[in-house]
Formats: sequence, C-alpha cells, structure tokens
Amino acid sequence: MRTTLKSLLAATLLALASFGAVAAQPVNINTADAKQLADALNGVGPAKAQAIIAWREANGPFQSVEQLAEVRGIGLRTVELNRDVITLGSEAEATTPAQPVVAGAPR
Repeated sequence: MRTTLKSLLAATLLALASFGAVAAQPVNINTADAKQLADALNGVGPAKAQAIIAWREANGPFQSVEQLAEVRGIGLRTVELNRDVITLGSEAEATTPAQPVVAGAPR
C-alpha cells in the first residue's frame, strides 16, 4: 500500500512537472500566421485565427493586446486567458514583412 501511494505521488508530480514545461510560447499577433495563432492561443482555432488575420489586414497592426477583442469571435475573456503569451512586437517589426534568410548570402 505504501509503495503504491509513493508511486502514485511520483506519477502525479511528474505529470505536473511536464505540464509546466509545456508552457505556451509567446506569439506576435501582428506577424503570426493562422497556424501559429491557433496553436499558441487558448480558445482560438483555425476560424478565429483566420479572423484575426483578416482584421489585421483590414485595420493594420494591433496597437494593444486589448484591441484583439475587436475581432469577431474574440472576447475579452479570450484576451485575458492569453495575455501572457500575446506580443505585439515593435512597430517596425509589425509593419515590415520578414525577409527570407538565404544560406551563405552576405548580411
């Protein structure tokens, strides 16, 4: 009985430790594609991720995290659930498309 209890406790601690290690990665809502948004944001699937991109294309880069709630289907609760992983990036980063890096090309 005592060994079973120790095993159960060890398994629970291991599960909790691995859950913490899989913390969501930050996502820049001004540059992320639909898959990145859906993967990183709780409560956001492919349709809502596409709505975020459509809003961004129509209105320009997000100026605040709260502005994400203006997207149809995204409420303040979703914003609050994801506040810790949402980034806006710099203004230059938000308005300048990323350039591909070519191996061996001068910088």
